[in-house]
Amino acid sequence: MFYIAEAFLEGLGLSFSKQSAVIAAFGQYFAQTGKVPAEFHRFLLEAFELRHKGDYGLRHAVAYDQAQGQIARARRFLELAENLIGPLPPVNKEK
Repeated sequence: MFYIAEAFLEGLGLSFSKQSAVIAAFGQYFAQTGKVPAEFHRFLLEAFELRHKGDYGLRHAVAYDQAQGQIARARRFLELAENLIGPLPPVNKEK
């Protein structure tokens, strides 16, 4: 979801070095303006929090169902991007 948010922002000519800045800018330029449903900004915020918890928290800090929920949200995020930005280019497997 983070890389998708970066792609949205790059479409505006914006680039950020910190994840928190990407998330904030996505909220400012896309969720708050109504260009995307606000729930997608919330998805980013919650995914960032869970990733931090998984990376730096106790072992098994993120439950299986939480991870599955994030995967489902990431799929929705990708569908949103494909509808608003366009589909990913085909992968050339011969390289």
